[in-house]
Amino acid sequence: RRTMSGKLFFAETPSLKRAVQLINELDDAKFPSLLSRIIQKLHLRDEKAFSVEEEAKLQAVLGLEAKDLELVLETASFFLEQAAYFSAKPAILNQQLQNIHLDEAKAAAIVKVWSNNAKDVLDKLKQRSFYPEQLDDVNWRLNLQMGQSTKGKMKMPNALFEFDVKSDGKDQNVDKVRVEFTHEELLHFTNS
Repeated sequence: RRTMSGKLFFAETPSLKRAVQLINELDDAKFPSLLSRIIQKLHLRDEKAFSVEEEAKLQAVLGLEAKDLELVLETASFFLEQAAYFSAKPAILNQQLQNIHLDEAKAAAIVKVWSNNAKDVLDKLKQRSFYPEQLDDVNWRLNLQMGQSTKGKMKMPNALFEFDVKSDGKDQNVDKVRVEFTHEELLHFTNS
C-alpha cells in the first residue's frame, strides 16, 4: 500500500470508500471527460472545475444526488492533486488507486489523464504561490541621531525598513509596509 518511498497517497476513510463506490458505478465512457475538466482547473486556487449550472446538468447525466456529485468531484480532484503532490509515476499511481479498490477502468482513466497532463499541471502549480501576499522588495535606511537640544552627546541608531508586499496575481497592487526599529528593538526582533 505504500509507494517506493513508503508514502500512502490515499488513506481509506469512510468518505473515500463511499466516493470510490460512487466512482466505480459511473459510466466508463463519461468519467474521462469529467477528469479532463478537473485537471484543466487543478492549478487554480479558488475556482471550481464546474459552475453551479454545469453541476446541475452533471447530476442528471450521471444520475447522482448533489452531495454525491460533490463527493465524486472532490475525490477525483483529490486523486489528481495527490498525483501532483507526489509527482506520481503512472504505475505507482495506478497501484495506489487499485489499493483503495478503484476498478481498473477508472484507475486507468485517472492514470491516462494524469500522464497526458502531468508536465503542464506541475509547471502551472510551480508558478502558483502558496501565500496570497509576497514580499516583492525591501528598502532600508539607517539613521544615527548624534544629539538633541536637551542632551549633548548621544548616539542613537535607528533603522527604517520599507517592505513592498504584492498581492497574488496583482502586479500593480503593491502595499508599502514601513517599520522603524531602535538598535535594541532590531536585536530583539531578529533574535526572537
